[in-house]
Amino acid sequence: MKSSFNLIGLVIALVVVFTTFGVLIPGGSFFHLDNLELMLRQSSIIGLSALGMTFVIIGGGIDLSVGSITAFSSVVVAWMLLRDYSPWVAFVGAILTGTVSGILNGLLVTRLKVGPFIVTLGTMLIVRAVGKGLANNTSITPKHETWLGKLIDPLKEPDRWHVLPWGVWWLIFLAVAMGLVLRYTRFGRHVVAIGSNEAAARLCGVPIDRVKLAMYALNGAFCGLAGILLFAKLGQADPTSASGMELEVIAAVVIGGASLSGGEGTILGTLIGAMIMQTIKSGGAQKGWSDWVQEIVTGVIIVLAVALDRWRVRRAAEKG
Repeated sequence: MKSSFNLIGLVIALVVVFTTFGVLIPGGSFFHLDNLELMLRQSSIIGLSALGMTFVIIGGGIDLSVGSITAFSSVVVAWMLLRDYSPWVAFVGAILTGTVSGILNGLLVTRLKVGPFIVTLGTMLIVRAVGKGLANNTSITPKHETWLGKLIDPLKEPDRWHVLPWGVWWLIFLAVAMGLVLRYTRFGRHVVAIGSNEAAARLCGVPIDRVKLAMYALNGAFCGLAGILLFAKLGQADPTSASGMELEVIAAVVIGGASLSGGEGTILGTLIGAMIMQTIKSGGAQKGWSDWVQEIVTGVIIVLAVALDRWRVRRAAEKG
């Protein structure tokens, strides 16, 4: 019941934000279907990363390295394509890169018993540096165009049959799958149990370290997918790209109702949170706001989202 109430509130917030910009931007162009498709395409990268981050945050963790892993994965795609590897090999290579990076985070958190904030702050720098090394500290542009570079391109007439770009469909299908995993599988229940009360979960026989490792591996895999879409968006790979992306991802998850204390959150809420962030970003850009103004607005949203989370935790504690 509480989850349904939160989701209704999020939907209302999204409608209010979208309608506000639609009224403020002259000509009604913000309400056009082309603009909605544009926002869906632009939010797909953050959305994919946020799916994995939802599991991490619900499980009581955090991952500051998602931007670096996403950029590194995009570099791997471009590096392989430049050397004439098959696009499918590059596709798998990016996902493996993200997954291995996630496993590294999980191992460091579970084996060293160091807080995930510190661990992923370190791996954020390490992974970014490895990506720069692979790219020789420059951008990589493949010699030939492949289907990997068209995943979030605007649809042209022959491709209108699938309504949305394939990258957006990835996000939709995977969001449904992860929602089912979180709600109906043992792994999903274990993630919630660990985030709610790790000590109690351990006493109940939940394999804490194994679940945490799986959480971070899953998060890394989604970053690998996001890296593929980042490459598609840029048409090349830049090892310095996606800087600060981790803040947008965390903000989308927290705005979507997940608690930074763990144990609470939904996939649908995360998607709505990502769309709220993208609506504000797109609306600000179409209103002609400068980059620094948009960054201030994003920062304010993050602060408010964290403050709201703290307020929810205190209120729950008072009622308990």
